[in-house]
Amino acid sequence: MVKVEGLTFHYARKENILEDIHFTLGRGSFLAILGNNGVGKSTLLKCLNGILKPTQGQFHIEGRSVYSLTYRERARLMAFVSQNLPETKMTVHDVVMMGRRPYMKWHFTDQDHEIIHQSLRRLQIENLKGRYLNQLSGGERQKVMLARALAQEPQVLLLDEPTSSLDIRNQYEVLSLVQNFCKTDGLTAIMVIHDINLALRFCDHFLLLQEGRVYDFGDHHIITSKVLGDIYGIQASLNEVGGKRFVLVESSPSSPRA
Repeated sequence: MVKVEGLTFHYARKENILEDIHFTLGRGSFLAILGNNGVGKSTLLKCLNGILKPTQGQFHIEGRSVYSLTYRERARLMAFVSQNLPETKMTVHDVVMMGRRPYMKWHFTDQDHEIIHQSLRRLQIENLKGRYLNQLSGGERQKVMLARALAQEPQVLLLDEPTSSLDIRNQYEVLSLVQNFCKTDGLTAIMVIHDINLALRFCDHFLLLQEGRVYDFGDHHIITSKVLGDIYGIQASLNEVGGKRFVLVESSPSSPRA
């Protein structure tokens, strides 16, 4: 179980960017963090992964306080996939191997190598293992970064706009993979994303932020026309096709209501 309690953050001598953030997720959940630009979505993710230190509050994974753990212990519990795809001249195999560093002592073991190859197989990119990362397409590189995250054997996967630089086919492929890992492995995924329709298609929980606070948290039923107006300042309707809900914007955006 993932539990965030009263998480607050501000930069030195400035007002709070995040204030009293709280939510709880069970194993296998896929959470979308939604809200306008500047409301603190990426800041929240950075607080969760330890890049930023919260001013106050706690983040627990299976009852363990993340902020009391060493870097190595934290890296065994959660993995992070950034929106910025690296273009380094490393082979795919070596990039994925970096996911085993939290477990490495003096050298990589046979078990490490098996986990690496299993991760490559699950992402269906074994054929790329000898290629250099900077020779791959955006979609291929994102799958490599997911394979590296899986090699960490985390309980929680944090994703910062993982589809922002991908075409529609790769957007669906990447999020389908994450959704499948949640269902089959019990992985808990927390994702910052701007595309509400992609979030509705793949996620089962939603955290709506407004001015650095929790506006609402829950399943897809919390996404309503009123909520879209309050959060994004748009007039929109919720429709359904094939059992899946989607948002249809009916008017030009205006300033979101307070």
